[in-house]
Amino acid sequence: MSTFLVEIVTPERKVYAETANMVSVTGVEGELGILPNHIPLVTPLRIAPVTIKREGNKVDIVAVNGGFIEVRKDKIVILAESAELATDINIERAEAAKQRAQQRLAANKRDEVDYRRAELALQRAMNRLTIMQK
Repeated sequence: MSTFLVEIVTPERKVYAETANMVSVTGVEGELGILPNHIPLVTPLRIAPVTIKREGNKVDIVAVNGGFIEVRKDKIVILAESAELATDINIERAEAAKQRAQQRLAANKRDEVDYRRAELALQRAMNRLTIMQK
């Protein structure tokens, strides 16, 4: 079966670099499943898990918090605002972030900027917790 290189890069570091058979992401227009020899594509990503299927039925799940995916013939590059492997996530910290965001959402219904920031913080926390459950 054909494979391609998958790289997930943040402004701070390269989070992931492995050969894969398939990648599933959530773009702003919906779910995308990418197989080898996919047509070239660039699209923005939502805050959501990225599922990477490798040889030997291995599956890696990465919490990606926005950014872009660039699909080339033999390589996929995800440029993320931030990204975390399941092994790097502190579940207590993610739960605390979720609680703080929910409290801010309940308290700040008038200030649109704070409300939007709290919504994004909640989405990031839920993304981390989701990949920990998989």
